[in-house]
Amino acid sequence: MIKVQSSYMDMEKIANSGQIFRMYKITEKRFELITGQHLLDIETLGEGCYAFNCDQMEYDLFWRDYFDMDTDYSAFAKDIAGDDYFLQEAERYARGIRILHQDPFEMLITFIISQRKSIPAIRTSVEKLCMYLGREIENGKYAFPTPEAIAFADEGKLSNCSLGYRQEYIQKTAQMVVNGEIDLQSIGELSDRELVEELKRCSGVGTKVANCVALFGYHRIDAFPVDVWIQKVIDHYYNGKFPIERYCGYAGVIQQYMFYYGRAVEKNKKSC
Repeated sequence: MIKVQSSYMDMEKIANSGQIFRMYKITEKRFELITGQHLLDIETLGEGCYAFNCDQMEYDLFWRDYFDMDTDYSAFAKDIAGDDYFLQEAERYARGIRILHQDPFEMLITFIISQRKSIPAIRTSVEKLCMYLGREIENGKYAFPTPEAIAFADEGKLSNCSLGYRQEYIQKTAQMVVNGEIDLQSIGELSDRELVEELKRCSGVGTKVANCVALFGYHRIDAFPVDVWIQKVIDHYYNGKFPIERYCGYAGVIQQYMFYYGRAVEKNKKSC
């Protein structure tokens, strides 16, 4: 067990932030996370304090970077414009969300699946995909499928994953990765703009999905995906134009605050 502590880390908020779809709250104090071939059990010890069921070597080699533990998120909060009352409140409400450094292929497939789906529906499709095509890690827990597993999957197994029209997209994209049409490792050396353009070559990938993959898969924290929730926030609070240049270098962190808080505000309106 490794004890991990930060006043800017909240597992429940991370699990519901829209950047990860295989992190589950198992009990009031316990979370389970599967990413790639890795499985992690997390126990809440106190506010911002968690026990990871891994050894020091695994934490140092993988989870430390995955949870972006070397980044000072308090600096982002301090830099928010003082007259931006919405964003000030959004940061306070979403405080604890960190930008996870996830696997690019997993993010690519996951965010293709995410198009026009609710978060619960995305989770269901991703879990089915892992169950049918992924390697069993332990006791019914499955790793994310390899590019080869998706590229050469038979239609019947994919049809069981509730993918709809996205089925063709994810299989074609996996085939592009397998045959070398797109090299997910080498494009990681490109600039943010070039990276997004390369990702858009993949089947079913537009600007929003490409920016999600850049932000959550390549940890390009200046990427700023605009989905329906972000557009609603921009239209309502910023008259259709968000001053993204004000947050150059970490716009993706700001995007997560806007997304998490914006969804919560909208849900509260509907419940009233």
